[in-house]
Amino acid sequence: MNPLWMTTVLPGLLTASALQEVQPKPIAPDLADANTEIITLDEDRHDRMTIPVTIDGVGPFNFMIDTGSQATAITNIVYDQMTLPSLGTATLVGMASRRQVELVELDRLKVGSRTIHNLAAPVLQRNHVGADGIIGLDTLQDFRVLFDFRKETIAVADVEDKRSNRGFEIVVRARHKLGQLLITDAYVEGVKATVIIDTGAQATLGNLALRERIRARRAAEVKTTDVNGVSIMGELSYARTLRIEGLELRGVPITYADAPAFEALGLQDKPVLSLGMQHLKVFDRIAIDFSERRVLFDLPRRLRQRGVTQSPMGGRL
Repeated sequence: MNPLWMTTVLPGLLTASALQEVQPKPIAPDLADANTEIITLDEDRHDRMTIPVTIDGVGPFNFMIDTGSQATAITNIVYDQMTLPSLGTATLVGMASRRQVELVELDRLKVGSRTIHNLAAPVLQRNHVGADGIIGLDTLQDFRVLFDFRKETIAVADVEDKRSNRGFEIVVRARHKLGQLLITDAYVEGVKATVIIDTGAQATLGNLALRERIRARRAAEVKTTDVNGVSIMGELSYARTLRIEGLELRGVPITYADAPAFEALGLQDKPVLSLGMQHLKVFDRIAIDFSERRVLFDLPRRLRQRGVTQSPMGGRL
């Protein structure tokens, strides 16, 4: 079996920049069609999003939506409550490490009214994840997932359901690689970079190739812990600009590290950025359409009206 990769990290570095919450003004919602299911989100202690799921009729468990994780995973909290068939072991590639982990079979994973069958899930430790489990790309591939940060809901639509771009100011084309959607037309301080949308991480991580290309100056040394419980030291720096299509972020904090997960994607030698929740929550909504290979951004009303505002990371949009 090929190694499974996860970019999920716990916040050692995440508290390095004390983030200020922004309360955007309400905007008119883009109404979902009748086949789209709305699930209320909970926020875990690391400011990420979780939803209730059941496994083989047991639960509910709070699972984190992680678009930076190849595999759906469970933690010891779930494992200890159930008798799940063993599938042996697998190599799990985190942001800081490679580790052998136990692999189990999930016969029925129920998310809302939808059921996904026969998933091979690694077993992790809850204190390394911050939730009861992870919903990864293997579960999300057949859906369009809409994160509404203002309403704190997630909308899950099947690929065959009719989809609308109404209400989204920015629509970005992406390409598939190992199940991941990669935005390749992005620029950090004018340097072309690949961007990963990572809802499982709070902070934004860059690789060493990006750091060297933009000649980033270290502002602080920070430590973070990956899903295997292994720590990695990184260098926190601030990029002057990050541009994706018509969107530009300014004063962007990025932590640079030599992460095995970037190597697993074959991106270690090219500038790459994993965009975490501290930046994603600048927007009112983000939709990730895996079948159409698109990422859609909905700007808060005051951004549309004024064109510029303070962002949670102390920079500006």
